Amino acid sequence: MAIVSALLASCGGSADQSPVFHSETNPELLSEWHMLSVKDKTLQLGERVTPYDLNTPLFSDYAHKLRTIWMPEGKAANYDANDAFDFPVGTVITKTFYYQVPVGSSAKDGSVLRNADNTSQLLNAGFELPSVRLVETRILVNRATGWVALPYVWNEEQTDAVLKRTGDIKNLKLVDEKNQKKLFSYVVPNTNQCAGCHATNSVTRKIQPIGLKARHLNKIYTYKDRAENQLVRWQASGFLHGVPESSRVPRNALWNDTNVALDQRARSYLDINCSHCHNRNGAASTSGLLLELDSPNGLSLGVCKLPIAAGTGTGDRKFGIVPGKPDESIFTYRIASTNPEEMMPELGRSVSHDEGVALIRQWIAEMRGACP
Repeated sequence: MAIVSALLASCGGSADQSPVFHSETNPELLSEWHMLSVKDKTLQLGERVTPYDLNTPLFSDYAHKLRTIWMPEGKAANYDANDAFDFPVGTVITKTFYYQVPVGSSAKDGSVLRNADNTSQLLNAGFELPSVRLVETRILVNRATGWVALPYVWNEEQTDAVLKRTGDIKNLKLVDEKNQKKLFSYVVPNTNQCAGCHATNSVTRKIQPIGLKARHLNKIYTYKDRAENQLVRWQASGFLHGVPESSRVPRNALWNDTNVALDQRARSYLDINCSHCHNRNGAASTSGLLLELDSPNGLSLGVCKLPIAAGTGTGDRKFGIVPGKPDESIFTYRIASTNPEEMMPELGRSVSHDEGVALIRQWIAEMRGACP
């Protein structure tokens, strides 16, 4: 038990907070869960609250994300090779969306940096709040009746977050490395919109985690004490049972790791950004477009595929993917668009992910073949 306690403490948790599983009620304040709290102008994790990351994350308006998971003492998830792990009742997952702020600005200024996510380093250094703008924290809690999604919006004082079932909008200014500013509206989803992504099965319509799958979590994470594979860490700490030997665990590529094959990076990007709808049982399954990592190449991937119900989202282009011709492909048009009637994904962003668009353009440009 001493070894397990040491492992959990080094994950970033603070022993002066005992997380609370609210089995029925929905607290008005995020602090009532005791998963995260503000103390001495730093953001701190509760006892045994463990941070984690994904190989390739979902794009959300360049927001950084602090992801955490907590389970009641003595409870553990069961490993699954393909789907989200089987988590016990009482599991609480949080995802805090935030930005770093430019030097000389404050959280109230509205200016936020468009820079690389370095959450683990920031967390290990103490997560000092004057240098960041906390926007929202989404809670996914597994109750006896199933998973429930709750959006909390951080107040202007950056001291706590308030439950906002109807969502919210924050007007921010995205500042790039050249100090160029882009105004945009950051949209906090309402509870129904949470289901739009997390109800990955259109038949059952049950909410479930998206990123907590073996292929997304199979990566090295830099904890306070050392860098270690997350799945190895979780099993050693008693959070996860049944992890097979490393050679049998699937792994998505990091989308911007140029040492990895382009096809693997592009497929991993589409998997995390699109497959929660574009899967065999998802809301977009009737489109015939399947974008999970194991979906076969060809028509179901969009190659020379005619759209079924894209409407104006085609941009007057004929096929989903035209090999060698990104400017003639619907894919590149929709992922670059910021028009709500055309863009993909439909939820979760207000600006275009320029680097992601460039990745998919390059992927299509290097494809061989031709459409009729």
